[in-house]
Amino acid sequence: MSMGAVPPVEPVPADSITAFDHECDVLVVGFGCAGAAAAFEAATAGADVLVLERAGGPGGSSAQSGGELYLGGGTAVQRACGFDDDPDNMFAFLKAALGPHADEEKLRLYCDESVEHFEWFRGRGLTFNETLHDAPTWMPLTTDGLMWLGENAWPYNTIARPVPRGHRPATEAFGGWLLMEKLAEAAKAAGAACHADTRAANLIVDGDGRVAGVVARRYGETLTYRARRAVILTTGGFVDNEEMLADHAPVLLGHGKVSDGLDDGGGIRMATALGAATRRMSVVEIALTALPAILVRGMLVNALGQRFINEDVYPGLFSVAAVRHQPGPYWAIIDEKGYEEIPPEDLWGVRPRFVAETVAELEESLGMPVGALEATLAVYNRHAERASDPYFHKDQRWLRPLRPPLAAVDPQEGFAPGDAEGAGKGTGVAGFTLGGLHTTVDGAVLNHSGRPIPGLYAAGRAGAGIHGEGYISGTSLGDGTFFGRRAGRAAAGE
Repeated sequence: MSMGAVPPVEPVPADSITAFDHECDVLVVGFGCAGAAAAFEAATAGADVLVLERAGGPGGSSAQSGGELYLGGGTAVQRACGFDDDPDNMFAFLKAALGPHADEEKLRLYCDESVEHFEWFRGRGLTFNETLHDAPTWMPLTTDGLMWLGENAWPYNTIARPVPRGHRPATEAFGGWLLMEKLAEAAKAAGAACHADTRAANLIVDGDGRVAGVVARRYGETLTYRARRAVILTTGGFVDNEEMLADHAPVLLGHGKVSDGLDDGGGIRMATALGAATRRMSVVEIALTALPAILVRGMLVNALGQRFINEDVYPGLFSVAAVRHQPGPYWAIIDEKGYEEIPPEDLWGVRPRFVAETVAELEESLGMPVGALEATLAVYNRHAERASDPYFHKDQRWLRPLRPPLAAVDPQEGFAPGDAEGAGKGTGVAGFTLGGLHTTVDGAVLNHSGRPIPGLYAAGRAGAGIHGEGYISGTSLGDGTFFGRRAGRAAAGE
């Protein structure tokens, strides 16, 4: 990419602007979940709030997400489903699952205030059904309000008391649209105004080094916005920026992108041009399109026919284990009995690509070394007969010997909920970025000396949140809204 194709993101001096087109107290850039939460809190605190959104309206990648919110510590939904949770127990799980090197200061706050955060969502009009989806899945196609996200899988069940914390708004399948509908309504009702189709291009800085606003573009016209108190960047991650991926997170190059197509790292670039520090830029979420309902009843193996993880873990963890550490292609292996036991709604239209009467035939079809899968299966079955998995500790609930005929499902075929013909052919891998601007727990963006850049805040995937090198569903929407709220309140108080 030539430099000419990349618009300059250098800051613009405030004294070069004779008159601003628009003024407000707090300027929020990006109207996804973090931006909506920030705008709501800043407006509720009495600030005059304006939100810039480059798309035609609110939503962003948040609206296209599954809608899970990682919440716990003893929410009303957890209690109604018969689970006893507390902030310490939640912290113990997340520190391990989001690790190594989770941000413990942010994580402690997130866990301690999780029940209050859950009630905040209810206060914005979201409802959660008091029922549990009791099987591993990427996303239930039901309206259950609570789901497991690997809390009951080894080794996490030895680190913390297993309690489900995936909270789902009351709608079937994808719920991100409903979450964003309620949050956008709440922000606007609190008094925040939105300028859509408006793309922020540069930060405006006054003579004292304070961020004083934003230069933006709308339909080819340049506009200037003055922020009397602060600018909050909630512009998302950078999975849609190939150059930034190559620089920071090349593991995702060539794979699918989990985004609305606009996560181009613009906010991160504008802030780093001003001297902002970044954190964890190489960390990503990875999703391998292997179906948990098949894997728990069978096996996940690499190109050499070897297992490498307990298949009942949170799906993002088996995805990272495969893509980062194992030779591909990867295969979901299952027998006829196991396949027929899967509830139709959990099959997502996925059908095996290879079926064979013997293990040797299946090995040959999959291009594996002779005897490799056979050896793996023999060991698995010998222990499964005793309801044991000494290698990887899969839960006894799922353990039984696998008997031919056997089938192999190729994750590269993708998912086609309700429509087997619509399955996508890709790499079978998609993801998004988790690293971003280095912020305090209140969202203040730090420079390379560790000092806050005056007037600049960030939240959501534009900033580095609670994550270390791990990820659990619901921690993007959860962390984005939680720290978005804190940034909104802090910015309003400037």
